[in-house]
Parts: sequence; C-alpha cells; structure tokens
Amino acid sequence: MSSVSPPGLDPAVPAAFRRAELPPARGLLSASILAALRDRAPLSDRRESVEHADPWGDDLQLALLLCQELHYGTDLTGGVPDREWEPEIVAFRRALEDRFLAAVDAESGAQGAGSVDDEFDALLRSSGDDGTAEHLRTVGTPEQFADYFAARSLYHLKEADPHAWVIPRLPPAAKAPFVAVEFDEYGGGRPARVHQVLYANLLSASGLDASYLGYLAAAPAAVLAPVTLMTALGLRGSRIGAAVGHFAATEVTSSPGSARLVEGLERLGAPPEAIGFYREHVEADAVHEQVMRHEVVAGLLAVEPETEADVVAGIRAFLLVEDRLEAAFRNAWNDGAFVMQR
Repeated sequence: MSSVSPPGLDPAVPAAFRRAELPPARGLLSASILAALRDRAPLSDRRESVEHADPWGDDLQLALLLCQELHYGTDLTGGVPDREWEPEIVAFRRALEDRFLAAVDAESGAQGAGSVDDEFDALLRSSGDDGTAEHLRTVGTPEQFADYFAARSLYHLKEADPHAWVIPRLPPAAKAPFVAVEFDEYGGGRPARVHQVLYANLLSASGLDASYLGYLAAAPAAVLAPVTLMTALGLRGSRIGAAVGHFAATEVTSSPGSARLVEGLERLGAPPEAIGFYREHVEADAVHEQVMRHEVVAGLLAVEPETEADVVAGIRAFLLVEDRLEAAFRNAWNDGAFVMQR
C-alpha cells in the first residue's frame, strides 16, 4: 500500500462509471458469452454444458457475472450495446443462475427449518474473533491488505446496487426502513460520500486500480460468487425474501469486521482514505444492523409471514459464499500466496 494519499477522486467519475475490459475466457461457457458480447456470435444451446458445469467453478462464475453486468448498464469494452434484454443472453443467464442457486440452496441447507431470530443469533456469533478480518487486524501485511482490497472491489465498487432491485417489491412496512439504509449507502445524498466512491478512494490511496471491474481478470471463482449471488437474488422477484435476508446478513456482519480492519490499517499507518471507508461502516452499519433486523425484516414478516423461510435462506446463502471466500484467503495466505493473481 502506498503511504502517499492522493487527492480524493471526483465522485462524478470513478466507480459508478461502469466501463470494463472483457477478461480472457476460462472455459466453454465464458468463451460463449464473450464471443456473443464481442462479435454478436450466436449463443448456441448450452443447456447441457451448463447442467454439467461446476457451479462454483471459474468458467460458470465468470460467464454468469458477465451476463449479470449487462443489467448494471456496464459498458463491456468491445461489446455491442443494448444487449441487456436480448432473449438468448437472458436465457443463458437464467440457466447459469439456476445451476448456481441450486448448488447454493443444497449446500446452505436453505430448505431446512429455522427461524429468523435463530439465524441472526448464529450470525452474530459467527462474527467472532476469527477469520480474515481478525487476521488482517493482528498480523496482516500490506500485501495481504492489497489482496483483500482488490478482491472486495468486485462488490464494493457497486455497493448497495444489487440490493436496490428489491425496493419496488417490498411492502411499505419494510420498504421505508430499507430505503433509509440504502440512502446511507448512497452517501445520504452527497456524491462524495457514496460508499462506491469511498472504496474507489481507498483503492487509489492504496496504490491499486480504482476502475470498475479493474480486477475481474484476476479474480477467482471464490471472489466472484458473493457478487453473482447477490445480483441473482436482487434480480429475481421469486427471491425477494432471500435478498432481504442477504442484505440483513451483510449489515449485521459489517460493523464488527470493519472495526477489525480499521485497527489493522491503523497498525500499518495506512492512508486516511483507506481507513475512512471502514470507519464509515463501523458507525453506519452498527445502526443498519438494528434497522434491518427489527424494522426491515420484522416489517416484511409482519405483512408476509410466509417469506420467513426465504429470509433464512438468504442469510444462510450469504454465510456460505463468505465462508468459501474466507477459506480462499486463509489457504492462500497460509501458503505465502495471494487470492488475486494480479
């Protein structure tokens, strides 16, 4: 990480300005969508290929993310515009998502019994003194922090956007507090305080690439899966409860983890812009945790109690992909390597 703090980025320009280079293919599925984006090559029937693909593998995860990015309005350099609702691409995305979500449901026990209160209690216990954030707090090196920052850029440069698709689908009792949380994520009306912009400033201050999807080519499947999951949940009206549970789990776990990262960055004398992003989350998400649990989730269940199982499924899905990413960091760092092949 650089010890020199550059000027703050122009909030009108950085992270939310979605332009990205197309990465190399990682297999048949990603090669197919890349060819479709670059050259309008037809997406021949890949149903059998999707059905036999590893849902956690690099090929499927990259193909899925590229399809989903069209719904964010991302300008995929070299691609052809106005492809978001092209039936062939939408069908391909749905097939990829179906394969991935089925694996998530199976591994997270999404269909098992459980109450929202029990899941939140378990979630708070899981935010204990272990994991990636604790490692970075106590012994993390500048290089490991850079690895972590680059990996998390795939989400934080679109922070809050995947969950925003939920808003029009919520009843008023849940919608009002949900929007209040999102308002904070978007800087409380101040462009320079939008969390996407704060993270771009963190990357720049740390000597890293602050461009949108700048680290896509270097990101393995374990880094992509948390992003493709939240996008899939946000896009699908049938997964509204799971999307709410996922967002709630994000907010519940954010403040304790961010506090550890602040301590680790202060230990290393990191630039203020790097520390500021996480300090913002320590303060804001401690409040958001309460709002999500006691107003958003409670408001949804008061009106639509049948969605409780879906909310539980979203919490468990969040934990599953985050645990897999934690394992990727732990294994790489224990071997003296990095998750991101930059």
